[in-house]
Amino acid sequence: MSRVAVRWPGSAKKRSRRSQPRSRPPSRKDCGSSATIAKRSSTARKSRPTSTSARNAAITSGKEVEQNLNVCPKCGYHFRLSARERFDILFDDKSYKEFAEKIRSSDPLDFRDTKRYRDRLKVYEQRVEGKLDGTSVVICAMEYNFMGGSMGSVVGEKITQAIERATDKKEPVIIVSCSGGARMQEGILSLMQMAKISAALARLASAGLPFISVLTDPTTGGVTASYAMLGDLNIAEPKALIGFAGPRVIEQTIRQTLPEGFQRAEFLVEHGMVDLITTRADMKSKLSRFLKFFAAK
Repeated sequence: MSRVAVRWPGSAKKRSRRSQPRSRPPSRKDCGSSATIAKRSSTARKSRPTSTSARNAAITSGKEVEQNLNVCPKCGYHFRLSARERFDILFDDKSYKEFAEKIRSSDPLDFRDTKRYRDRLKVYEQRVEGKLDGTSVVICAMEYNFMGGSMGSVVGEKITQAIERATDKKEPVIIVSCSGGARMQEGILSLMQMAKISAALARLASAGLPFISVLTDPTTGGVTASYAMLGDLNIAEPKALIGFAGPRVIEQTIRQTLPEGFQRAEFLVEHGMVDLITTRADMKSKLSRFLKFFAAK
């Protein structure tokens, strides 16, 4: 029996074009306008970043990138930092004290995907106190290397305790966000942390103490929808992805085409959602300046 292939008119043409994400995660193509390519493994120090310029075949060693605060010296691309690396940059002489270390997450939903949630658990969000250019301050930092820095009940409790500790000691608070949002493995308990942290920040504000929010790549979901955008100052690193839902979900919901890069720090500064963008090298000096300004008030 012979087979006949029928080709409908116009079938060779593209009937519809699938909308592309407007704010994609940073890729190696983003690493500089001079066609610089950078690679970094943030999970292991033995896998060091390298930067290569396709235009002049120059190579930047991983050691040089790390000495530059994990920022590409050629194009300024900011690689992600661990919480410990962040503290070492911000605190004087890398000296700080950690607290609330013994709080642990539970598994209220007995959640399981490729492995049990309880097997994934470990402490990954750090909160410490120390001095930043001589100013006593409490700093919280998210650890993106563990479950995308997601916010569960323990993260919410530790950040709340940090804010309450700062309120009692009359110290400012800095929170460095790097998170995919609320943790689905804990269900509504994760969402409740948004209100709890926001209430603690309201008490901090009533005491006349400043809160500075530092937004790094990425800051999304329930973290953006709560404390990350509640700072007296919201400061972002260059090209940081900041948003709530993904661009494709938003486009399909509102049925409108979104502008290019609408979830990047530069776009948000132009539209008043973020106060300023600061490079990692200038972050400590800028934070010190603002803390002294708030203290003067």
